[in-house]
Amino acid sequence: MRWFFQMVAGLLLVAGQPQMVSAGEVLDRVQRSSVLRVCVWPDYYGISYRNPKTRQFTGLDIDMSAEFARELGARLQHVDSSFATLVDDVLKDRCDIAMFAVGVLPQREKFLRFSQPYLQSDIHAVTTRSSRVVRRWEDIDQPGVQVAVQAGTFMEPVMRDALRQASMVVIRPPATREQELESGRVDVFMTDYPYSRRLLDNAEWARLISPPQPFHVLPYAYAVRPGDEEWLARVNRFVTDMRQDGRLESAARRHRLSETVIRTPDR
Repeated sequence: MRWFFQMVAGLLLVAGQPQMVSAGEVLDRVQRSSVLRVCVWPDYYGISYRNPKTRQFTGLDIDMSAEFARELGARLQHVDSSFATLVDDVLKDRCDIAMFAVGVLPQREKFLRFSQPYLQSDIHAVTTRSSRVVRRWEDIDQPGVQVAVQAGTFMEPVMRDALRQASMVVIRPPATREQELESGRVDVFMTDYPYSRRLLDNAEWARLISPPQPFHVLPYAYAVRPGDEEWLARVNRFVTDMRQDGRLESAARRHRLSETVIRTPDR
């Protein structure tokens, strides 16, 4: 009966993990259908943000996805995703590529293939200007401090390991980090530089606290399913070209993200 229990154990293991689906000939399919499906997180200010009033997308990777679709001669179709659902969305063929500044994390690399990185960011803290609890970076990991992170982002595992005295609060939709901070339910939230621009540009009550030295700098890339080297090579060619011909720099300036660009040695 050993074979039976081994089979059951194997099925349970597979059922508990995202499936490693082969990507197939994605480039051929995109060219045949003339449609490029791009996963984006519509709440990522500066990267892939859907304005709640106009319902229009703006952001660096909105611009870059349009450029990629233009190169492929395809109609662009944005597919709502998030960091919490990223792996499932890509592996289950809901999109051909995820283009929303995806942090290259070991736990994601187990399931996805990543392009060459094009942006990078450290972790930053956002608090209120009136806060008496968190005034400096050193105030964050202190007893009684409530530190918020967005579920599924790379800040979640990093801060879980880093915090020794403060309490971590994981924020899941429909709640937002901004709402929890402004209401006083948390004292500070951790984010990357692109997302911090949302509050710096729109909320006078918000204050950014940057680490005094590098804390956890992470490269960002585009993500695809494993199993299609031709598609990954085409994505990498696009990344190389947009970095070298100035399109990435121009988009970063438009969206005030120039300091996050990974520059080629000659730039």
